[in-house]
Amino acid sequence: MGWIFLGIIVALAVWAIAIFNGLVALRNQFKNAFAQIDVQLKRRYDLIPNLVETAKGYIKHERETLEAVIKARNQAVAAASAASAAPGNPAAMQQLGQAEGALTGVLGRMFALAESYPDLKANQNMLSLQEELSSTENKVAFSRQAFNDAVMAYNTKRESFPGNIFAGVFGFGAAELLQATESAEERKAPKVSFT
Repeated sequence: MGWIFLGIIVALAVWAIAIFNGLVALRNQFKNAFAQIDVQLKRRYDLIPNLVETAKGYIKHERETLEAVIKARNQAVAAASAASAAPGNPAAMQQLGQAEGALTGVLGRMFALAESYPDLKANQNMLSLQEELSSTENKVAFSRQAFNDAVMAYNTKRESFPGNIFAGVFGFGAAELLQATESAEERKAPKVSFT
């Protein structure tokens, strides 16, 4: 009888350890996924000053736009730093999403403005930087998808029985998805006219 009781206790302990370790593994997966976003965001942030410097020589009269790009970049860098310190934290993820949305908006305005300057549009350095930025944007999007998938798996595990009991006892809080915060207007596909 004593062996059966001991066997049950050992089985329960192994089961609890497996649930705890599963939660730890899923939390580490979404933290790693955010680290991949962080790498791409840093690359993006490093490209922007070069882009602004290249544009400065051509669009001198549009200083407000260039300053808005640098300001939005600096706010996004700060938000990314806060999010990097606590990946999945709801406030940090929302702040990062908003900062990234603002940066994307002002970059879009700068590129639209650059369209009215043929010399800038044809500048090899500008074209190269735009291509690198576009490639980086794609990598950010893929990294965001992987992060959100990892957060979803973690949140599902911590909210499902019996993981929810262990998550509460051991302080496994909910993680927040990283969502784009563009307005409905920004999400519309641009209209292209060849006339």
